[in-house]
Amino acid sequence: MKLLIINGPNLNLLGKREPHIYGKRSFEEYFEALQQEFPGVVLHYFQSNAEGAMIDKLHEAGAAYNGIIMNPGAYAHTSIALADAIAAIETPVVEVHISNTFSREEFRHKSLTAPYCVGCIIGLGLKGYDLAVEYFMS
Repeated sequence: MKLLIINGPNLNLLGKREPHIYGKRSFEEYFEALQQEFPGVVLHYFQSNAEGAMIDKLHEAGAAYNGIIMNPGAYAHTSIALADAIAAIETPVVEVHISNTFSREEFRHKSLTAPYCVGCIIGLGLKGYDLAVEYFMS
């Protein structure tokens, strides 16, 4: 099993950015623990604040991965291009959001990318990534 995690804008600041919403743990620390939790899964991680780089990574993923776990960040609410990129590939994508987007500002209540994903995990903190890995393993 080979999975790619793609994190979008501002997620490089996890552990520093609004810890009351996103927690105090960096994604790099969490990713190490995730790899240990799922030793039978090959996990790759990519983060970018640039929409085009995320699109390029989705295109590159192609058949090289069994699945993609993506936290598009704010691009979920704004990016038709990212939605089109997900729709254009055959690799299944699970969308993850650390915070409960429905308990936040109204513009965060709609995801343009979600309709092209096999599922969404929202508001369970970093545990959402664990659950996405478990989904792909089942």
